[in-house]
Amino acid sequence: MGLLGSGVLLWSLAHLMKRVAPGWRSRLGSAGRPLVAVSIVLSVVLMILGYQPAEGPIWWARQSTLVGINNLLVLVSFYIIAGSIIGARISRFIRHPQLTAIKLWAVAHLLVNGDLASLTLFGGLLIWAVLAVILINRQEEPPVREQSPIAWAPEVGALSAAIVIYGLVGYVHGWLGYPVHG
Repeated sequence: MGLLGSGVLLWSLAHLMKRVAPGWRSRLGSAGRPLVAVSIVLSVVLMILGYQPAEGPIWWARQSTLVGINNLLVLVSFYIIAGSIIGARISRFIRHPQLTAIKLWAVAHLLVNGDLASLTLFGGLLIWAVLAVILINRQEEPPVREQSPIAWAPEVGALSAAIVIYGLVGYVHGWLGYPVHG
């Protein structure tokens, strides 16, 4: 459990440093980017290595009625992330699309995973995403949204990317022993 908690904490600190310690982060300048990148990669490794062997109490069990909701929320979160990268319409309506997608993804996983490791991983990342949105909103003005006509290509691209990513992630989940449809 220590590896998992350390990974979530390191991830959060690496991502929040710009917001909570802007002076220190700016003094690092571009030389700080490799430090942040290594911290993020290390945090992901710690989370992966720490999740599977983590043991602890289970507060609620996976219920089949929530699996479909979980899968839909995960698919929507993938669409939001893909749409924010490609420039789909969703980016006009959500101020922080990638953080919103992480929050949806985390909530989806918490619906079907009530064990301590899942609460640490998904709950920790949910807390990080909520804090990040709060800090960004306090420090930055909302962006002016583009009002030009919207093309369909980014919409189709984002939806296609979301479906492909969802399929790949579902396959990897099954391969690792975490089936997404059962």
